[in-house]
Amino acid sequence: MDQLKELTELSADFKTVSISLANQKQTVSYYKSLINEKLLQDTLLHTMQHRTADAAFDDLEAIRKWLPIEDMEITDDPAAIQSKLMQGHIMVRFGADESRVALIPFASKQGLRKNNDTENEFSVVGPKVGFVEDLDTNIHLLRSQINIPNLIVKEITIGSISQTKVAIVYIHGITNERTVRTIEQRLDDIDFEVVFDSSQLDQIISDNSLSPFPLFVSTERRDRVVYALISGQVAVISNGSPYFITGPSTLFDFFISPEDYYLPWILGSFFRLIRIFGVIFSLFATSMYVAIMTYHYEVIPKGLLGPLIFSRLNVPFPPVLEVLFLELTIEFLREAGARLPTKIGQTLGIVGGIIVGQAAVEAALTSNILIIIVSLSALASFATPIYKMSNTIRFLRFPFIVLSALWGGLGMFIGICFLIVHITRLESLGSPYTVPVYPLRFKDLKDSFIRSSYQSSNMRPRYLRPKALFRYIPKPTARRNEDHEEQ
Repeated sequence: MDQLKELTELSADFKTVSISLANQKQTVSYYKSLINEKLLQDTLLHTMQHRTADAAFDDLEAIRKWLPIEDMEITDDPAAIQSKLMQGHIMVRFGADESRVALIPFASKQGLRKNNDTENEFSVVGPKVGFVEDLDTNIHLLRSQINIPNLIVKEITIGSISQTKVAIVYIHGITNERTVRTIEQRLDDIDFEVVFDSSQLDQIISDNSLSPFPLFVSTERRDRVVYALISGQVAVISNGSPYFITGPSTLFDFFISPEDYYLPWILGSFFRLIRIFGVIFSLFATSMYVAIMTYHYEVIPKGLLGPLIFSRLNVPFPPVLEVLFLELTIEFLREAGARLPTKIGQTLGIVGGIIVGQAAVEAALTSNILIIIVSLSALASFATPIYKMSNTIRFLRFPFIVLSALWGGLGMFIGICFLIVHITRLESLGSPYTVPVYPLRFKDLKDSFIRSSYQSSNMRPRYLRPKALFRYIPKPTARRNEDHEEQ
């Protein structure tokens, strides 16, 4: 306690107030920056003044009787006192005994973001409800959507310096207990200083930290987290982060948009296939251009060969340097647009892209056709709903470009083989990353490449090993008009 007292008094925002009530001396200590001072004045100090006028203030138990505040604690453990002080509790000491104190929560909510719109995962159809940087608010948003007591929230503390609260959320009776135990064990084993965001936990507890592929879905949308929970997955979030991570995840989870389920299943399936095709095009378009223009002119149709030769007539660089120049230019524009304010970033992206592209063509640094390919490739990489996967796709383009420049089509084939072997070896919380394609699960293919109708997608994914397989029992709807039949 003496060491704790010395440490706290070094901080300018740590306040200690001495009060004499009923011939007894009470000491109230707190961090001014962590508590709600108005609530302290109105609730505790006024209550103590009024109560001690009627009865003697004998010990700390009197506070518990007068103030029916949950989470109030009376303890002499210095570690518990230090932890509670840093969480926005006040410390009340009675008389000469300074070892035994009462800890009362008066945490301030100042500085928390009130607007919880989904800014980075926007959808035209469906709810716009997202999460904020307050853990209790985020749990409230989940419980308001999942109104059953089976929604279990377990809290642990991670971070030797930050002491960050981390919540593990799952539905009892649906989620496999082995999955819950696995993620609890991995989080308990973390030895870290400060947890800034849930994305750090994503990297620390992942099955393979050397892979560029994200192994957990990171989302700020409530509907996506709710869908993951009712499917049998586990969600994790840290205090101070607006992003949940859910797992076990598969490769297909990163190409699923919540809009797929708000549109008719035919339209949802069509747009999902467009996303998957866009990712494949973004990954291989520029490397295929390098391979064809360097080694495989014979595969170009005769009608297209003339325009290609004409567009590259005055370009002095080989195709690989031409492609790398444009790809790096796109990345520079993207980074600059992301770091600048919104209005300036949009202007920079549009004007900068037009000016740089036009100037590059006029200066004979690149061809017109390559600008079209690189632009479409950059657009297609942003078609993925999860930002982390789009980053992975943009990164993987560069190794394929280098392989195509070295060995042409053979280099692309080698790169594709390495990519397939890598993703088939990945796991998320022990579950295969490429399921239901490998290992093959026919019944789980209903919600992979396409989104089936609600009548045929009533079962949870089998690879998650849920304790309850069926989500609902579909019933055939009546196709008749009862009013007309009565007439």
